[in-house]
Amino acid sequence: MDLKKLRRKIDLIDAEILKLLNKRAGIILDIGRLKRRSRSAIYVPEREKDVYGNLVARNKGPISNESLKAIFREIMSGALSLEHPMKIAYLGPEFTFTHLASMKKFGSSVAYIGCGTITDVFAEVEKARADYGVVPIENSIDGAITHTQDMFIDSDLKVCSEIYLEVSHNLLSMEPDKSRIKRVYSKAQVFGQCRLWLEANLPGIELVEVSSTAKAAEIASKEKRAACIASDLAAKKYGLKSLYASIEDSVHNVTRFLVIGKREAKPTKHDKTSLMFSVKDRSGALHDMLVPFKRHGINMTKIESRPSKVRAWEYYFFVDIEGHYHDTKVVKALRELKKASTYIKVLGSYPIGDGV
Repeated sequence: MDLKKLRRKIDLIDAEILKLLNKRAGIILDIGRLKRRSRSAIYVPEREKDVYGNLVARNKGPISNESLKAIFREIMSGALSLEHPMKIAYLGPEFTFTHLASMKKFGSSVAYIGCGTITDVFAEVEKARADYGVVPIENSIDGAITHTQDMFIDSDLKVCSEIYLEVSHNLLSMEPDKSRIKRVYSKAQVFGQCRLWLEANLPGIELVEVSSTAKAAEIASKEKRAACIASDLAAKKYGLKSLYASIEDSVHNVTRFLVIGKREAKPTKHDKTSLMFSVKDRSGALHDMLVPFKRHGINMTKIESRPSKVRAWEYYFFVDIEGHYHDTKVVKALRELKKASTYIKVLGSYPIGDGV
């Protein structure tokens, strides 16, 4: 069979795909009307997980599961925009890693609102100027994002989903090579993640901290003898050359992000619950707080502490456990935890995200 005939086959298949996509969109419009009538959430994390899971289970190749998910991410993004003109707030500006994580979750058919601070992201969702927000919560190298943790103390917003994004840092510049570079712009955390590379390749160079990697790219695009550490998309946005790629010290540099909103996700049998609590100031108090999880066979995946900022030496503990807070064993463990704590708050239960 020659190339012309093969392409004709592709055209016929594309026409059938288009017909099916529009048929799917018609059903989506019906679903949107039903959701508005019942005031149900437009974005449903548990349904999203089902769709991806069903597709992967049925996929026989040769298309990879990752490519399949990327295709259907955009299909579902278009569906969300048909149901409701959705707005997503994120820690901006454009082409920061939080922006990339937001697009990984919600696709390109929804509207995005870049915010200057994590506080602003929470405010946009709380004031209903955005439907959901995306904020970083921890990095595999640097650890917890404490500003995000602190925001949950007073906010009523719920965690409804999580995103894992593999972070790759690149040295970008308008200059042709590193010998002409006198200063490098980026975020403090990024300098920390590229410390060994910088010491080995640009010893003694001036490192200038700015608010975001996107801001660093903007500055480097306008300033002579300057460079930045940022993403490939930032390079395209500002017309920068990539002098060195993947300069992070660890090849396993992953940032976890949370999707925050006003509605909770329903159980999927593969969930995670985030919560925070404080303990009474006595010997063995923290140990006693963790016993209920062990007693009921609940796996704890994370624990972090933060000062309460109310009383000296008083702390809040942020914990992630496996299971949904409606699960019987989680209900029992939280009931016991509540009796022994001075304060407890469930931040949300949500489908476990795909790690990288």
